[in-house]
Amino acid sequence: MVRAVLPVALALGLVAPVAAQDSTTVAVEIAVGRRIVDRLPADTAAAFPADVGQLACWTRVTGGAGTAIQHVWIHGEHEWPVTLEIGGSPWRTWTTKEIQPEWTGDWRVEVRDAAGAVLATARFTVGQ
Repeated sequence: MVRAVLPVALALGLVAPVAAQDSTTVAVEIAVGRRIVDRLPADTAAAFPADVGQLACWTRVTGGAGTAIQHVWIHGEHEWPVTLEIGGSPWRTWTTKEIQPEWTGDWRVEVRDAAGAVLATARFTVGQ
C-alpha cells in the first residue's frame, strides 16, 4: 500500500524529480506528507488541515554521495533550515516540522545544495 503512494504522488505532481542546476549529476525527488513509512512518504497531499500537527518532507537524492543538502521549510517570511548529510547514492532522507494550527496558508519546502541553489521545491497549503 505504501509503495503505491509514490506513483500516485508522481502522477499528481506532488513528487518531482529535478536535476541540479550545476554540472553535477544530482537528481532530487521530493514529497510532503503526514508521515514516513518504510522510508517512503505516506499520506501525501497538496493541502492539509490546520490541525495537521506535523508534516514530513521526504527526499531521494541520486548522485550526491558525500555531500549535504538542506530542507528549508518556508511559511510567509519565516524559514526553518535543516542540514542533512547524503551518505550514498541513491539516498533517502527526511525532516519533520511541527505545524501550529494558526500557521495557515501557503507553505513550501526547498531542497538546497551546499551553495544554496534550489534543487527541488514542494508546495502545499495548510488550513485552506
